[in-house]
Amino acid sequence: MSRVCSVCGKGKLSGNLVSHSNRKTPRSYNANIQKVRVVKDGVISSEYVCTRCLKSNKVERA
Repeated sequence: MSRVCSVCGKGKLSGNLVSHSNRKTPRSYNANIQKVRVVKDGVISSEYVCTRCLKSNKVERA
């Protein structure tokens, strides 16, 4: 289950790429997710966490 935040569940979004002639083709937006070492229940593990959760101190880093 990669590229999904383990704290808030944020992941990939989908949308349209709109050209100058207003043609729409599907594209995807990836969330800004980093692999960090976190302390969860006294155990150190590596998890994927989005930068918003890191910035707001929702996770304790190891």
